[in-house]
Amino acid sequence: MSTKKFRVGVLGATGMVGQRFLTLLENHPWYEVTVLAASANSAGQKYADAVKGRWALAKPAPARYAALTVQNASDVAKIADQVDFVFCAVDMTKEETAKLEEDYARAETPVVSNNSAHRATPDVPMMVPEVNPEHASVIEAQRRRLGTKRGFVAVKPNCSLQSYVPAIHPLMKFGPKRIAVCTYQAISGAGKTFETWPEMVDNLIPFIKGEEEKSEKEPMKIWGSIQDGKIVAAAEPVISAQCIRVPASDGHMAAVFLQLEKKASKEEIVALWRGFEGKPQTLGLPSAPKPFLTYFEEENRPQTRLDRDAGGGMGVTIGRLRPDVLFDWRFVALSHNTVRGAAGGAVLTAELLSQEGWLERK
Repeated sequence: MSTKKFRVGVLGATGMVGQRFLTLLENHPWYEVTVLAASANSAGQKYADAVKGRWALAKPAPARYAALTVQNASDVAKIADQVDFVFCAVDMTKEETAKLEEDYARAETPVVSNNSAHRATPDVPMMVPEVNPEHASVIEAQRRRLGTKRGFVAVKPNCSLQSYVPAIHPLMKFGPKRIAVCTYQAISGAGKTFETWPEMVDNLIPFIKGEEEKSEKEPMKIWGSIQDGKIVAAAEPVISAQCIRVPASDGHMAAVFLQLEKKASKEEIVALWRGFEGKPQTLGLPSAPKPFLTYFEEENRPQTRLDRDAGGGMGVTIGRLRPDVLFDWRFVALSHNTVRGAAGGAVLTAELLSQEGWLERK
């Protein structure tokens, strides 16, 4: 790969996920952020002014972006001339987001999106790079539909499933049949902090709009197959999910109950977790955590505060694997929802697409 960096834009740069993109890309070896864009309300302001009083992360705003003027994300032609591709984390309606992302793709500017608008689009790859990197090949069919040579949209899945899907994937040879999962999701998943959402202190909310449907359906696309230029969802395993908002700042914990078609011992399962490497690890991609999966023998791990930053927030931690009286096994798994589950997952997806030639410099 050329040593010249890709010129990258971040759409939705003022929001929490946009902020996370900037902290992750600040010293990236392959990517240089040249455009920050947001809504018309922020357009025209210096980035430091646009996020004044709104910076939501513990890590300070990168100084290198402070003086950049925020552009209007809707100025597609203008921004497309300044970048090789864009990351998208806009706060718009699903319909508006879907149109904006396809407008960039048709302007021959690929989009790697954190948004949900195109997750169900059959020719848009929705990737956990360690799990389904082969889905990138559907981009050829998408380009034919859009009439583009280099433009396309790729997405990452919902943050709620990024802890348990990676944990189940290495066990596919045992035939997962049924999964019941309850996710305990941090408030940053709603773009909030305890300062902006004091009602969450000492509180649980047993409803997160749309999360349960995404948690049940999106893994089936991830585990699906490409047929006639479309990703066809897998039929199994069947997933039943509950999603609960909990008073943690970052980190989504999943309690998983798993039924397998073939018998597996605890030793076999743990060995598969500890030995699992995906394509990002074998390629040595900059954001790929090593190890990807960590299993704890301690009965009280993983813990959100202790373990959400494993692998720079890109790793998945697992614990408490034990037999279950209704299913075969139960365990817990944890991932960082705004790193692996959002901006970091999109950056890793972009790295894979860059390495494999889907993303090219203009």
